[in-house]
Amino acid sequence: MKLNSENLNLNLRHLRALHAIAREGTFSAAAASLGVVPSALSELVRQMEEAVGGALFDRAQRPPRMTPLARQFLTETEPHLDGLDLAVTRLRQSAGLEVGSLSIGTSPSAISELLAPLLVTFLAKRPQIRCHLHDDIAERLASMVADGQLDMAVAGSAHPSPDLRQRAILRDPFGLACRIDHPLTEKARVTLADLESLPLIAVAPDTGTHQILARSGLPDATLHPRLTAHSTVAQLCMIRAGMGVALLPQNAVSLFRDPRIAFLRIGDLDLWRTLYLLEPARRPPSPVAAAFLDRLKDQLG
Repeated sequence: MKLNSENLNLNLRHLRALHAIAREGTFSAAAASLGVVPSALSELVRQMEEAVGGALFDRAQRPPRMTPLARQFLTETEPHLDGLDLAVTRLRQSAGLEVGSLSIGTSPSAISELLAPLLVTFLAKRPQIRCHLHDDIAERLASMVADGQLDMAVAGSAHPSPDLRQRAILRDPFGLACRIDHPLTEKARVTLADLESLPLIAVAPDTGTHQILARSGLPDATLHPRLTAHSTVAQLCMIRAGMGVALLPQNAVSLFRDPRIAFLRIGDLDLWRTLYLLEPARRPPSPVAAAFLDRLKDQLG
């Protein structure tokens, strides 16, 4: 909407003054409600009349009564003033973290050990704030952070982008995920050779776990076994059911803290997964997101 430059001579103070007089009935009562002296209120009315080129009050009457011109202006501006009051109230509530929303993208393995404990305490003190967790692969989460669908994300590394800031925050080793009653849990040292005769469960190629394993130099049979799951959650369910074992980061194995699933370090495998904090590089965080980011960074040291 293009504003008429002549209309800029009237501002919110003038508008509130006229509505206060209509509400209170007299200049003196309106001045008291606004916290100004009556002469200051009279000056605001004079400025309005000069700007519009017409009388807003019939001063032949005592007390002065509004003219039809003023009443028409009140009718047309009342919904806008109410809307502005509501918008300012919501703005103050958002700035004070009384209301708002928080959208976080995450690798599933970052929920139980990192994000959920922080969110429990953060949201307990802010009952009006809505929170949404979106779990997905790193590239999709990075894209959602960059285009504003998410406030932030904790995930694997994504392709560099001028719209994205990435900071390494967590690191955990790869090992073997198996059922707690698997024979390998009795061995003092597990090696890659022990996996050759086992039914491995791989994960989808577009996941960060698969991509790290693909870059590790492991045999192709390890990366493309007979069994494949779409996600880490499905892998863990299959392991718990006794269908096989999988190479996974340690925090991924503890996703459900399931006592029936064990994590075993592999003596001749030195492979690690790094999680990153993904933040938008070209827009400031909302007050709610900024407060949570402060808590998260404090937790991470």
